[in-house]
Amino acid sequence: MKIVVIGGGNLGTAIALGIVRFTTGNQVIVTRRNPEAIRFLESDGILLSSDNKNAVQMADVVVLTVKPYQVAAIISELKPFLKGKIVASAVSGLSMEMLQEQLGETALAIRIMPNIAIQFGSSATCVTVREEDQTTVKPFLNVLEQLGSVVVIDEKMMDAATVLGACGTAYALRYIRAAMQAGIEIGFDAQTALAIASQTVKGAAEMALQEKVHPEQLIDRVTTPKGCTIAGLNEMEHQGFSSSLIKGIKTSLNNIKGI
Repeated sequence: MKIVVIGGGNLGTAIALGIVRFTTGNQVIVTRRNPEAIRFLESDGILLSSDNKNAVQMADVVVLTVKPYQVAAIISELKPFLKGKIVASAVSGLSMEMLQEQLGETALAIRIMPNIAIQFGSSATCVTVREEDQTTVKPFLNVLEQLGSVVVIDEKMMDAATVLGACGTAYALRYIRAAMQAGIEIGFDAQTALAIASQTVKGAAEMALQEKVHPEQLIDRVTTPKGCTIAGLNEMEHQGFSSSLIKGIKTSLNNIKGI
């Protein structure tokens, strides 16, 4: 497939890098007003352009990774060149219905919400697509499935998916940072503490993905009566570990919804 990413920011460049590094047979173009800022992408075989109109004419799929306020102007500019293409929006807060209205009958709109781990083939990507369009978009979903997991969800859940899957990367990294800091306090150098904390989180996530059971069942395997693990867990809960995380996720969602 020929895939054009409109918007060469952090997410746009991560999507492009994931596609070229973990899939085959796909050509990727990234557009940005000043391509010099993302010139490093060329070493991975990614084409760069500052001309959106010229770039999308070659595309099968156009991925929008721009700010919400930029979408209307971009669609207005590109609409004559989007006939028969898939337009995949990764724009927070922009519903598929709103995007399809702007596109009219010209192109097919879907919503995607990957996270920046897509660059490493490890994204949790949520997708919203109309049932009648699923066959048409399947080739593109097959590309995304090579870059982590793909879950098709209802449109009404996309804001929640943004918080849990995309914002969630930052929450997990904040845990790793805290564990690293604790590791330094108990005697490790910074790099060793970071390596141990990061690999431990990766291993725990792999257990949860492979076994598909409630996390508490996996926790039970690590805890023993009067052991150090349960002592540490209980202290974290006394300090509000779970409740603060839940509150943070709900606060992020309220922020998206403008509550």
